[in-house]
Amino acid sequence: MEEMCKQDAVGHAAMMADMDRKTARKYIEAGRLPSEMVAPRTWCTREDPFAQDWDEVVALLAATPELEAKTVFAMLTEKYAGRYEPGQLRTLQRHVRVWRAEHGPEKEVVLAQLHRAGEAAQTDFTSTTELAITIAGQLFVHLLCVVVLPFSNWQWATVCLSESMAALRRGVQAALFQLGRVPEFHQTDNSTAATHRIPDGKLVLFQGGKRPFNDEYLAVMRHFGMKPRTTEIGAKEQNGDVEASNGAIKRRLNQALLVRGSRDFESGEAWESFVQEVLRKANGVRGHRVVEDLAAMRPLVVSRLPEFTEEDICVSEWSTIRVKHCAYSVPSRLIGETLQVRIYEDRIEADYAKAPQLRCERLRGRNLHRIDYRHVIWSLVRKPGGFARYVYREEMFPSVVFRRAYDAVQTPHQGVKGDVEYLRILHLAASLLEADVEVALVQLFAEGKAISAENVKAIVAKPALAELPVFEAQPIDLLAYDALLTDEALLAKVGT
Repeated sequence: MEEMCKQDAVGHAAMMADMDRKTARKYIEAGRLPSEMVAPRTWCTREDPFAQDWDEVVALLAATPELEAKTVFAMLTEKYAGRYEPGQLRTLQRHVRVWRAEHGPEKEVVLAQLHRAGEAAQTDFTSTTELAITIAGQLFVHLLCVVVLPFSNWQWATVCLSESMAALRRGVQAALFQLGRVPEFHQTDNSTAATHRIPDGKLVLFQGGKRPFNDEYLAVMRHFGMKPRTTEIGAKEQNGDVEASNGAIKRRLNQALLVRGSRDFESGEAWESFVQEVLRKANGVRGHRVVEDLAAMRPLVVSRLPEFTEEDICVSEWSTIRVKHCAYSVPSRLIGETLQVRIYEDRIEADYAKAPQLRCERLRGRNLHRIDYRHVIWSLVRKPGGFARYVYREEMFPSVVFRRAYDAVQTPHQGVKGDVEYLRILHLAASLLEADVEVALVQLFAEGKAISAENVKAIVAKPALAELPVFEAQPIDLLAYDALLTDEALLAKVGT
């Protein structure tokens, strides 16, 4: 068009536009640009295969809006055998999508929210399975407790093993002490860490359809001066900032791990330090919005809460204590006494008269048990008849070797006699060293000898004597020291 205005020559204008002369004349006569001449297509290139059954499809979708196009297609192929081919599923899916956009039910709109600086912190737990972190070569199954400030998207995370109240308390206060400030609200979902668990088989209706907060959670909120609030049940989008942050944090950690070149760490503490260093760098570039968040929050003036809860628990006649629905054995001399138990997120510590009695990892789940055979072996030796139906019988086999030993002694001694012989072997393991007894059992199996307490004791009682190495005295050549002297020093020595 520009060339036509200059020279009014169709051939020259077509050549300058790299266009055929006839095409150029068509656009000149029309007086419109090529893009303005494209007309929407109102025809089909092929016949609609679902035209004869479309009314039936519409009736199905109207009656049951949740039906997927794939399900409708399966119903049609079953009802009208041979009429449709698998390759036509995509066509039906396009038809159904268009129908739903034009005539389908209304969809729920997610209402974008305007966040105010310093108003709230959102907390959520997220799995880290896809990161495949290992500790000393062993897969580390854990979660991250993530805290986010929605206004600035400032993030912090701590490593935890479950969605427990201890993990929530540790994660929240770690974030607050990192900030040095406190928001007005703390928001979480309806997890049992913050709210009460509804008893099984009972229908409990609470005000507003929500479960009440745990007393322990409310105590944490009072300590830091925050107001607790939860999302509506089933409305995860109300915690959308932290939900979206979970994926962003894991993508950022994955990139940092790729740069590091290894996903193995020496300890859980080392992995947590790595996580927090990555987040510290990410938070450092969030700019003025973090400054606005901090300016709108109150200073943190309270002390740090202990990362454990304390309970006084009486030792049962089974020589066990029950902590958070799980059983742990303690020395039998403590039966009937009350222990001071500290319950951490990852471990259990029990003391009596300020003396440590138990240090172990905390069990994950309900109705589990951790029984140390050393705590009950003395009673079993005195009452071997109770071993056959002992509730914690399987815990009396420290390793596969001890289980093999039990099976071996049951061959010549059936019933209680076999139990007595095995318990004597286990008594040796408790009195001496379990590793030495296990080595003795392996030796007896290798030599084909009978498995008995006497044979094990005979091996363990004979400590292997270490062979002392024999060193030959080498002659000392004093002339070698002359090689260390310079020529001048050597001449001076000879002169003297």
